[in-house]
Amino acid sequence: MSKMDRRILKSQEAIKKAVIELMSEKNFDDITIQDISDKANVSRGTIYLHYMDKYDLLDKLIEEHINEMREICESTSEMDYEDANLPWFEYLERNYLFFSTMLASKGAPSFRSQFLKFLIEEFKDEVNIKEGKNHGLNEDVLLQFIVTSYVGIVEWWITNGMPYPPRVMAEQVGFLLERNL
Repeated sequence: MSKMDRRILKSQEAIKKAVIELMSEKNFDDITIQDISDKANVSRGTIYLHYMDKYDLLDKLIEEHINEMREICESTSEMDYEDANLPWFEYLERNYLFFSTMLASKGAPSFRSQFLKFLIEEFKDEVNIKEGKNHGLNEDVLLQFIVTSYVGIVEWWITNGMPYPPRVMAEQVGFLLERNL
């Protein structure tokens, strides 16, 4: 990686971090590109080099996290729920500011719906209504039950300042998923 590439990456990271920090302090609608450039210590031109506007920046930031979560899901697809949940809760913990801001913020309602959509995609293959304990259930209803519970647990855990470590959450949630899927 060239020096130039590293510098671009560094300023992009600073910009993303600045947006999240600003969103934890004030409403997204009130945040200006100037605020972001001051906080990230980059010029406004640098921001416009990478993003059309603050909405594009937020969209790309959300997309990036969803892609990372998708990769975690792919890498853990062969594991049982408990083990598969651990890297997931560790990721949430590492990105606590992002998730707490996105879940608490009125400025990013799109995050919650994208998060739900992503989880529905991930859980679709796990749901079996042809046989076993969920035989005869409606797939849409079962998926909504699992996914909204999952988002609810994540939201509760994050907004309460992560009262239990990722390992405990992975075990508990893994057990509940095992019981319901």
